[in-house]
Amino acid sequence: MIPAQPTSIQGLPTSISGLIDRWGSIGAFAADVGCGYEAARQMRRRGRIAPQHWPHVVAASRRLGIAGVSYEWLAGRAAAMQRAGAMQGEAA
Repeated sequence: MIPAQPTSIQGLPTSISGLIDRWGSIGAFAADVGCGYEAARQMRRRGRIAPQHWPHVVAASRRLGIAGVSYEWLAGRAAAMQRAGAMQGEAA
């Protein structure tokens, strides 16, 4: 019998930091997507994953059973961050 996946892996993440947290550690995320620890830490802090890492993030998410992580989902998060940045610039 295949053990059930932990509940922390099930369901669509609501943010990039929430997605990265599914790996359990920044180091595990970095190793799985092929970037350095500091790059992964900055992605989590900024709430943005560099597009060159998207193929690895999508593939790793599938392997881990993280539902809904696709190029479209990543692009939507990037667009939301861009809009938020633009709105903060207008408020200044």
